[in-house]
Amino acid sequence: MTTRAGMLIAAGALVAGTATVLPASAAPRAEPTPRPIAPLVWSGCATSAYPKLQCATLDVPLNHDDPAGRSITLALTRIPHTAAESQGPLVVNPGGPGGSGRTMAGFVAASLPAKVAAQYDVIGFDPRGVGRSEPALDCRPGHFDPVRPDSLPSGAEAEQKGVERARAFATACGEKYADVLPYIDTVSTARDMDAIRAALGAPQLNYLGYSYGTYLGAVYARLYPERVRRFALDSVVNPQGVWYEDNLAQDVAFDTRHKDFMAWVARQNTTYKLGTDPAAVEAAWYRMRDALRESPAGGKVGPGELEDTYLPGGYYNGYWPRLAEAFSAYVNDKNAVPLTRAYESYGAADAAADNGYSVYASVQCRDAQWPRDWNTWRTDNWDVHAKAPFATWNNAWYNAPCAFWPVDSLTPPDVSNDEVPAMLILQATDDAATPYEGGLALHRMVQGSSLVVEEGGGNHGVTLAGNDCLDQHLATYLSTGTVPRGDGQSEVDAVCAALPEPAPLKAAGSRSGAVPASAAGGTAGGATAAATGGAVLHALLGHER
Repeated sequence: MTTRAGMLIAAGALVAGTATVLPASAAPRAEPTPRPIAPLVWSGCATSAYPKLQCATLDVPLNHDDPAGRSITLALTRIPHTAAESQGPLVVNPGGPGGSGRTMAGFVAASLPAKVAAQYDVIGFDPRGVGRSEPALDCRPGHFDPVRPDSLPSGAEAEQKGVERARAFATACGEKYADVLPYIDTVSTARDMDAIRAALGAPQLNYLGYSYGTYLGAVYARLYPERVRRFALDSVVNPQGVWYEDNLAQDVAFDTRHKDFMAWVARQNTTYKLGTDPAAVEAAWYRMRDALRESPAGGKVGPGELEDTYLPGGYYNGYWPRLAEAFSAYVNDKNAVPLTRAYESYGAADAAADNGYSVYASVQCRDAQWPRDWNTWRTDNWDVHAKAPFATWNNAWYNAPCAFWPVDSLTPPDVSNDEVPAMLILQATDDAATPYEGGLALHRMVQGSSLVVEEGGGNHGVTLAGNDCLDQHLATYLSTGTVPRGDGQSEVDAVCAALPEPAPLKAAGSRSGAVPASAAGGTAGGATAAATGGAVLHALLGHER
């Protein structure tokens, strides 16, 4: 999923490589004889936030079906256990695809209760193609430089320009990474995770994955059910919709969440003075969008950049006060500076993530079938736009390269599973990036899983983000393996109340568009964040549309 959706188009086709993809009814197949794995060599790579952080690298096959062939390198991090007895490695993933997980080891170790974190070696990693792993993909640098064409096509000519821009991205990927693209996919990454397990000398893995990381975890569990120990999956991708249908469902959910934000602004009229009627506030937001088409704020915030700026509000309502400030200043004071600052804090970070977006596109386009006839995209996206105009076309262009991707798509594995220990699934009912139906779907597909729901919650990535009820379920599970069980009258096993809505910022000392001082680090694509500790939201926002 992504914070924006994309585009892909390519001339010519690459020869698709083989990958381990499981037919719906097939049992996990035997792995080829792996190459010998050298022990990991850890060295200190402390940061001011995480002084105990250690780093290592691991060579893995580019093509796991050819263990003797070309290698690529994964960048790993670790916070070592300190308890007398260890429960083994806890591998963490922040989502994406395309999110860097190196700093997440430090964040998770610091955010879990100390007694729980002490029992684990918390392991972060940059998935293949990402960040410090080699090779790191960057298909078309500057693809999101402002000001982009308006994401909403005004006619056939504008739409064709969008198509050509998407095609250019896909073509660039094919030209630069012809030998790599056939192996940038979720199954290959799951097999990398098993190589990490082997290099750690662990018979089984523990895992905490957010957003796309939930799908990665489900695929790993399907491939290696006997190697699953404790898997906690937060904000769940619907495995039955990867990836085209999931993105269309996401468009509707983001529009609903944007309307929630408009309603919140209306309730705070004494602060923002944009009116008390949510529909009128929303109309003012769209008038702002129209005005930016004619005159981009600061020469860099046009309609597409405005959507990039406000999409993070769909992930985390802690951004709402500053986004509302920027909105109010533009409408009421004719002051575009706060809006430009908000873009620089929230939107530009997403747009600038060339590496993350390159991996996002490469994984999603390779993972599953996408329509290759642009007429299908046009029809479907106009149909969805009619009821969900906030970001449907923005998301369509984000994913559009998949219509022209230079590598054939795979068939996603069926992640149904009755062979693993109890998994813990955590899901907010009003999550926009990974709608609630995804959590229900995976719960039904994984026998013995437990579903914990944040009722009325709309944020994405709900554990280690301030909800004590959710965090207690996670801590108990990681500590003892115990999951809550419902009474059988509902599919939900436990319910936690949502956190309160944010309050408007006090005028004194506030600075529109600034990142909160409590935010750590740098989404799935974008803004730095106080929610989910920055490390998680960094991956959740940019490449989690």
